[in-house]
Amino acid sequence: MDAKRIKSIVVPIIYGFLVMMFLVSMYFIQKITNNLLFTSDSGLLYVDGEITEDNSSHDIPVVGTTTTIMRPYLNESVSIGKSFYDYHGEESEQENSIIYYENTYMQNSGVDYVNEEIFDVISILDGTVISVETNDILGTTIEVRHSNNLISVYQSLSEVSVKENDQIVQGQIIAKSGTSNINKELGNHLHFELYYNGKIVNPEEYYNRNINEL
Repeated sequence: MDAKRIKSIVVPIIYGFLVMMFLVSMYFIQKITNNLLFTSDSGLLYVDGEITEDNSSHDIPVVGTTTTIMRPYLNESVSIGKSFYDYHGEESEQENSIIYYENTYMQNSGVDYVNEEIFDVISILDGTVISVETNDILGTTIEVRHSNNLISVYQSLSEVSVKENDQIVQGQIIAKSGTSNINKELGNHLHFELYYNGKIVNPEEYYNRNINEL
């Protein structure tokens, strides 16, 4: 076999081998680059797919879920219309915590949040809806059971978007503010109650607290 024939056979083989090595090298370079781009020292993993399969019938949480108790609303213009009745509080505070209904004075067992415009009512933590009820005096009420023996009660609602036994997450919109006959003078508002270990507590003293440290 002469040198020209050997060269004509060997050169394509070498060329093919170099092309194959180039492609293999590019594959591994791309793989290493992807690992660097889509992982971080913080332990976060980035994904490129859809996070939710169907968000047409469920509200997407407005905040990430944590174990820190948040307020049952996000609207910054919401204010306190009637405070929680504290037996050890100042007399002036107690006066603003009395409910007068059908010639009867009652201590307010929660906090009433008011605003001229209807506002979203959100879940303060992850939980399970215990009940959704409506009556002529209190209006519509949602009760939610959370971990660590916490139960939240949302009252005087409109446009309820959850039902009994629903699993909900912190920050999820569960209803909108509304009215009730027992606090008719407040107009549009949310009456909110919080129970810890079966005892009613002042919600204003529990916001921003970690439930694992109660």
